[in-house]
Amino acid sequence: MAITASMVKDLRDRTGAGMMDAKKALTETDGDMEAAIDWLRTKGLAKAAKKSGRTAAEGLVAVEVTGGKGVAVEVNSETDFVAKNAEFQAMVAGIAKAAMGAADLDALLAADLGGKSVADTLTDKIATIGENMTLRRMACIEGETVVSYVHNAAMPGMGKIGVLVAMTGGDEAFGKQVAMHVAAANPASLGAADLDPALIEKERQVQIDIARESGKPDSVIEKMIEGRMKKYLSEVTLLGQAFVMNPDLTVEAAAAEAGATITGFARLEVGEGIEKVEEDFAAEVAKAVQG
Repeated sequence: MAITASMVKDLRDRTGAGMMDAKKALTETDGDMEAAIDWLRTKGLAKAAKKSGRTAAEGLVAVEVTGGKGVAVEVNSETDFVAKNAEFQAMVAGIAKAAMGAADLDALLAADLGGKSVADTLTDKIATIGENMTLRRMACIEGETVVSYVHNAAMPGMGKIGVLVAMTGGDEAFGKQVAMHVAAANPASLGAADLDPALIEKERQVQIDIARESGKPDSVIEKMIEGRMKKYLSEVTLLGQAFVMNPDLTVEAAAAEAGATITGFARLEVGEGIEKVEEDFAAEVAKAVQG
């Protein structure tokens, strides 16, 4: 029987399975929709789809550096228990290695990982481990020298925060210090020119509104805004921030002293920006036991 796109869509809508899995299920069952659903269930794929609605805000960030290229990936799970699971950690490490040859997240999901795509590997792990998992983000930077740092490391190369720093000149020790600074200070951009203009305008408007509340004349307000925006930029840009290792210097000045020029950075933190429903420990355990 010919498998049509509408049949595949119908099966996906009913099970939440991936497109290729749905097509294979229909092919294996000669287009029998109910049999295809059962086929997906026996393979654990329908079970994985059912779990896909759960919030996955835990997990790990893994970094990989080869020569002048570095990648970081964030793979999420529902609980920290799974993040400590050796099987999960091995998968995350494999995904990070695969990311070295991927141009973007879609390419990474399609990349080979031990004979299966990364996407299929994730689906299999959801079925066997019993939690929703997602490959949420990846970052890639290149430079003369790329240095990585992982904060709260679960094992070498992966933890809760992963940082990559690209630079010219300097040495790896200084690069590592900058990476640690990035982990702690979480800058929004490298410099003022790289900062989102919408973010700058939003802050400027906030400062204007605050200044107007003072009742001072416009000429004074303008000078106040100029000073406050300069302070704001020094706080949110990497090059303008006070260096954690020596607060008397900005990161840019510290780099100059080290004979280095910082050309880029990337910082991924597990669960950043994900709204997580808080549960007490007993509820979390009960949920894990129920699967």
